[in-house]
Amino acid sequence: MSEETKQIKKKPTVISNVRYACAVGATNTVVAIKGAVPIANCSPGCQLKTTAMLTFENAFQGSIAAGGGNMPSANATENDVVFGGIKTLDNLIKSTLKIYEGDLFVVLTGCTGELIGDNVPDLVRSYQEAGYPIVYANTPGFKGNNLFGHEEVVNAIIDQFVGPYKGEKKKGLVNLWFETPYYNQNWRGDYQELARILRGAGLEVNVLFGPENPGVEAWKKIPQAQFNLVVSPWVGVRNAEHLQKKYDQPFLHIPEIPVGEEATAKFIRQVVEYAGIDKAQSEEFIKQEAEIYYYYLEHFSEFFAEYWYGMPSEFAITADAAYALAYSKFLADQIGLIPKRVVITDDTPAKFRPAITEYFKNNISEGVSIDVDFEEDGHEVIKLIESVEFKAGKPLILGTSWELNLSNEKEALFFEISTPSSETLVVNRSHIGYRGALQFLERIYSASVGGK
Repeated sequence: MSEETKQIKKKPTVISNVRYACAVGATNTVVAIKGAVPIANCSPGCQLKTTAMLTFENAFQGSIAAGGGNMPSANATENDVVFGGIKTLDNLIKSTLKIYEGDLFVVLTGCTGELIGDNVPDLVRSYQEAGYPIVYANTPGFKGNNLFGHEEVVNAIIDQFVGPYKGEKKKGLVNLWFETPYYNQNWRGDYQELARILRGAGLEVNVLFGPENPGVEAWKKIPQAQFNLVVSPWVGVRNAEHLQKKYDQPFLHIPEIPVGEEATAKFIRQVVEYAGIDKAQSEEFIKQEAEIYYYYLEHFSEFFAEYWYGMPSEFAITADAAYALAYSKFLADQIGLIPKRVVITDDTPAKFRPAITEYFKNNISEGVSIDVDFEEDGHEVIKLIESVEFKAGKPLILGTSWELNLSNEKEALFFEISTPSSETLVVNRSHIGYRGALQFLERIYSASVGGK
């Protein structure tokens, strides 16, 4: 029996306090592309709940244009289940093309359409042949969560919209594959900070999501890039592998999102070395950013020296694999906090779990090792955090809205870093790189001073 099969067999049939949406939640991936319009081919409950989970409840991020409550949806009913829903979807596509001004339309099929066998590919293909920029992705919830759906949508756009390419690759141009849009409340600011860092190092960055995405033309540029950069323990690796086969385009996989000066300098040097570009600009950028970073850290140290006795020294974290790893490493390696429990809640595929586990054991910080738990069921997550014995002062718990009551019971400092997040309003914020790490410190120690 394969390890992946064992993991599937261990899954509970019902989970509580879920920390992700179903695959059709990848409608938010589409919304994050300027000029792209999602078309949800599912029941009204599916569309509404996934939107609420990833936008309205996740730090009140909201979404505009064809997002949130404005999203075109088939709103499949019992009639569609009995007689087929392809006509309903056809009418929806016709109406959407008339009403919305879009540069790309993406049909995402949920469980209903998949289970009754509607021939969505043929329907969408007829519109493609008529010249409409439209693609389809099979994203039923029984296949996976919104992270799986995100990768499905990306591959669908690459295959059906970007298409074949036989031209040259541009040295120094990199496609950035990073955070799943709307899944982390800071995703917009984090994309901007990571793109800023890469540009500062001398690279041209093709940003495919968020505020710096110029639109669908960025997707047309994908095959021109020298390589793909995946900054995540696992999300996006499948897309990079697909691009490698399709366009003979190599990729660099860096599991750790850089937080703080040391991690970011290491990240820059690794990318620049892989790209083979001149190192003079990147080294000057590192020098300038480090001077600013340590200027602020030096002044922070005065505050810390005065109030250290009220500061946390131990922490527990529950989040997706990417941010659980990034934040744990920063807190342990750069701030000196002790990790007491790390729970990864994003249903990480079995094949990536050994490498992530090894990273937490040997790469968090010198002399620091921790066993990581992979758990989707919120009830079990709470039990894992409850079992932690914090011994040194006021503990710090980083997690979701589900952990708020538990944090109060343990008299812990708490703030949200993962889905769902209903206690925080985010306009533009980052916790990564040089600038984001300083904001991260602000949040932790503001909570310490404020007693929250």
